[in-house]
Amino acid sequence: MISLSDQILDNKDHEFVRKGKPKWLKMKLPGGDGYHDLRQIVDKHSLHTVCESAKCPNMGECWARGTATIMILGDICTRSCGFCHIKTGRPPFLDTDEPRRVGEAAALMRLKHIVITSVNRDELDDGGAEIWAQTIQEIRKNSPGTSIEVLIPDLCGNWDALDVILAQRPEILNHNMETVKRLYSAVRPQAKYERSLELLRRAKEQNLNTKTGIMVGIGEADDEIDELMRDLIKYTQADHGCCDILTIGQYLQPTRNHLPVNRWVDPSQFVNYKIKGEALGIRHVESGPMVRSSYHAEDQVLQIEQPVS
Repeated sequence: MISLSDQILDNKDHEFVRKGKPKWLKMKLPGGDGYHDLRQIVDKHSLHTVCESAKCPNMGECWARGTATIMILGDICTRSCGFCHIKTGRPPFLDTDEPRRVGEAAALMRLKHIVITSVNRDELDDGGAEIWAQTIQEIRKNSPGTSIEVLIPDLCGNWDALDVILAQRPEILNHNMETVKRLYSAVRPQAKYERSLELLRRAKEQNLNTKTGIMVGIGEADDEIDELMRDLIKYTQADHGCCDILTIGQYLQPTRNHLPVNRWVDPSQFVNYKIKGEALGIRHVESGPMVRSSYHAEDQVLQIEQPVS
């Protein structure tokens, strides 16, 4: 039987990756007043963060700045993606009080921009869409000056459930493609490439600012990244533009049980991805080894608020 790793790596790739992480991958350790203040808010309101659950390498930097990505609908995901460190299984219950606590925490954080994400809840008829809508409402009630970015799952293609979220008009509607089409069976076995594109298309059709993100170094080729960017333009094109923001970052293997790193992408190549994506028509491409979907998200909002030249 061919393993997931073998679908992505050949022998020479394994030897390459064993050489260790390159010097440009530097992470800041958690600490400082901002980190401890945010830690208290998260703990007091019994909230989950994707920063912790997904072992984000930028947690130290972001928490020191007082920003975190809140993860709703619990901390157990019904899917088992090959790259993701979040626990997988069947969630024991649905916490209907969570939106209220997120709203109160948002007020205490005093953020100009907040990012909310969630696990997949495929066992729910609406995939958690109603909790999503209530969470956005609670943030707006408690912290009306905060713009809201939602990083949502694909809801198994339940477009009625998607409309429940879109009706709240978040400032940014984010849904990650994660990887190129060829690797979906290994990287996102319970997702569909075309379904994710369709979600972004529907959001753009309703004139929302849209965003997506991918990892590199997990087995893709650069021409496949070019193809993905062209697909984003083609599928999301509407009278008011196409996908607004694309984030591209280096994949890091969270544990030995996850898909291995196929290559370390040089920083100069990340610059090339940005140039290519923006030349194709994506309004802003945030591209770099340590870039993650919500990394410096508030700065990305400022980028797309600039008038198109």
